[in-house]
Order: sequence, then C-alpha cells, then structure tokens
Amino acid sequence: MHQLKFISTLLLVILSFGCSKSSSTTSDSPSNLTVPAVYLKIYGASSITNDGTYITIKTKNLPDHKSPYYPTNNALYEAFSGTTFGGVNFNKNPNSIIEQSGTFKIPVNPTMDAAHKSTPLGPIGIALNGVVFFNQYAGPSQPLTNEITSFDKYYGHPQQSGMYHYHVEPLYLTSIKFTKSGLMGFLLDGFPVYGPQEEDGTIVTNSMLDVYHGHSHKTIDYPAGSYHYHFTNEAPYLNGSGFYGTPGTVSQ
Repeated sequence: MHQLKFISTLLLVILSFGCSKSSSTTSDSPSNLTVPAVYLKIYGASSITNDGTYITIKTKNLPDHKSPYYPTNNALYEAFSGTTFGGVNFNKNPNSIIEQSGTFKIPVNPTMDAAHKSTPLGPIGIALNGVVFFNQYAGPSQPLTNEITSFDKYYGHPQQSGMYHYHVEPLYLTSIKFTKSGLMGFLLDGFPVYGPQEEDGTIVTNSMLDVYHGHSHKTIDYPAGSYHYHFTNEAPYLNGSGFYGTPGTVSQ
C-alpha cells in the first residue's frame, strides 16, 4: 500500500513538472514576432520590433549624409553654398543637428480611416535612414516658402531642438542610396512613402494623387498592390489633407 502511494505521488510530480515546463516554453511571444521584410529596409533604425499590432521603430534621427548642420568636428560636417530645393539660394539656419531618441509605433496592417486625421507639426513618419518626415508647413498653416532656403544639399534641416528632418524629397535617398522611384519610408499610419517617380520613370504630379497625396497600385515592395504616398516637387510635397489611414504614435 505504501509503495503504491509512493508511485502515485511520484507520477503526480512528474506530470506537474511536465505541464509547468510546456507552459513556460511558448513559441514567439507577442513582442518578438517576425518583422516583415519591408520594414527591415529602414536601415537607419536602432531597433525594429513587431508585437502583432504595431511595428515599433526606434531611431536616433541622425542623417547618414554630410550636412553643414553637423558640428564642424563631426566627420559628416560639410560646408555648403549654392542652391537647394526649387533652385533657391541656400541660407543656413542657426540650428545644429542633435541626436534624438524617437520611438515610432505604426500599424502592422494599415487600413483606410474615414476620419483622415490631420498630420501634426513635427514627425509624421520615418525615412529609411532613420530621419523623420515633417509635413508641408513651417508652422500652423504657414507655407514652407521661407524655410526652403535653409534646406541643405540633401533637402533637410534641423529645427530648434536639433531634430533633423525632411519636408520634401530626401535627395540623398533618391539620388545616392536608392532611386527616385524607390521606397523612402513610412508615415505614422503605416502606409509607405515613395519617391517622385513611378517605377516606369513617370514623374509623379499632384494631379495623379488624391487629396492625401497618395494612390494605390502594385509596386516592387507590394506586388499585390497597396496605397502609398509620393513625394512631388509641388506643395504639399509629401502629405495633403491628412493621413490616409489611422496613425500610430511617436514619442521622444
């Protein structure tokens, strides 16, 4: 009798251990899912993770190209004079590039949002080199007319806190790293941003896009088709009357 009781107790211990072990060794946790390949093209991110709902992208927001806005002792400092976006003469603003700490959370599966929330001042998306995108305004409803003169040779500049950003075509990405028809990054709603040309070389004009500055068709990155934004040489340059989809969040 005592022997049977001992064996029964031993079996219960073994079964309990087995159940405990199997429950603690789960497969991919929600915070460690595979990141879709298209997001891994954001080569300037310090980290990219997927929790099944959002892609979380962290960036230091430091351009990987030369700029007169880097401190003179930085290897990427380069003096610049001449003309910039739109053929205007360059006029350096008083700000300098300062490392940031930005976290973007964008939907893994972006969908159209009937509310089309307005894009805010400040970061509205992220480029493949980790630099943030801003919208078409220098301030509340203020056009970029006076700010364009301060864009460096790659069409970016820093604001007062040192956050470097692009309002218009990121020339380093469209002319050095990739092509003018290539993927440039993503807006906060998760929809991709492309350069100012289609893959067949057609120059994209505002008349080809909707009021949110995008349209839908197949691309190399999305062979089944997807809504996407384009940069153009005319205002609003990147985004028009709001996000096409539901935006995620960005924090500093």
